[in-house]
Amino acid sequence: MSKALVVYHSETGHTKKMAIAIGEGIKNAGLDVEVKSVDNTRLDDLIAADAIILGSPTYFSTVSTKMKAFIDRTTQIWPNKPGELKDKIGAAFTSYAGVGGGSETTLLCLIQAMLWHGMVIVGHQSGISGAVSIESPNEDCIAECRQFGKRIASFVKR
Repeated sequence: MSKALVVYHSETGHTKKMAIAIGEGIKNAGLDVEVKSVDNTRLDDLIAADAIILGSPTYFSTVSTKMKAFIDRTTQIWPNKPGELKDKIGAAFTSYAGVGGGSETTLLCLIQAMLWHGMVIVGHQSGISGAVSIESPNEDCIAECRQFGKRIASFVKR
């Protein structure tokens, strides 16, 4: 069975709530899913997954230091094992403090890293590159995250 991996960093719990909801959407669509903090994720976890969804809070219009360090570690599997992540499904999500807080650039940083590995990116919906929450995700945001998880799962099943 196909497997998805949701990797997140969260200091306040906002990004973690989104990660859990995305994972629920993936699971409800019939895929195995693992939701893990960036601190507990190994590179082998990425290799074992068919879909990788990365989530980070937005700090100064980019990803958190912990997520950036994790992404930088993925260079260990790219040059030594070319194609380990190639053609896997990728997606991104972020939470941030307020409107105009740089969420778009955070999503692009996450997506850029996945594209560098040759991954295929799934956006949230028409015109939106990933799921976004302003502060703590409300019920509507959680529902959107679940829907995003279902959308990701549909691409993995193709």
